[in-house]
Amino acid sequence: MVKACMRELKEYFAGQRQRFDLPLSPEGTSFQQKVWQQLQQIPYGETRSYQQLAEMTGDKNASRVIGLANNCNPILILSPCHRVIGADGSLTGYAAGLAAKNFSLISRRAGQKSEQKKTADTFSRLFLSVYLINDSK
Repeated sequence: MVKACMRELKEYFAGQRQRFDLPLSPEGTSFQQKVWQQLQQIPYGETRSYQQLAEMTGDKNASRVIGLANNCNPILILSPCHRVIGADGSLTGYAAGLAAKNFSLISRRAGQKSEQKKTADTFSRLFLSVYLINDSK
């Protein structure tokens, strides 16, 4: 499973993959599960605001709770919480840091410029190590 995850992350960061084929079953509350399922509906290369994600889950007033659910997402990138932004288009919190969120969003929009391709392997290793650390807890 680790090898498959590493391969898919490398492909994703190199711009060769838009969806993951790995079986995902993150642990969380029923509300968190609902939010994480809605994250899967945000198309590759697009973003949604917390408000829009709240509306997608059926509660237009839940944008703050949506943010909390995103913060608890144990499988960054695979469950694309990096695609959720502030209502004004600004980048907001991300467990791996705003620089990683910015990279994730820009690399999708920019079509993977050569400089970004060089960092694909590094980012796939970074995110895989985060998963392995979280999984060992």
